[in-house]
Amino acid sequence: MRDAIDKFYADTGRYPDKLEDLVEKRYIRAIPVDPVTDSADTWVIVPVPGALAQGGVYDVKSGAKGNASDGKPFENL
Repeated sequence: MRDAIDKFYADTGRYPDKLEDLVEKRYIRAIPVDPVTDSADTWVIVPVPGALAQGGVYDVKSGAKGNASDGKPFENL
């Protein structure tokens, strides 16, 4: 998804407002399943830093609860 977000930004000069924008504009066919939660609905949106361009989705991370195999909480990855 990171690649699709970057391409969206390169083409439009802004980040998508929501993940669904990537599907609607055909940057991806569908929102992928989070491999940790096995759901496409659990992604956590990383907002666009204040000094950058407009939009709402700068990156995504897993919405899984708990820790990864290295002991780090998923929320910090």
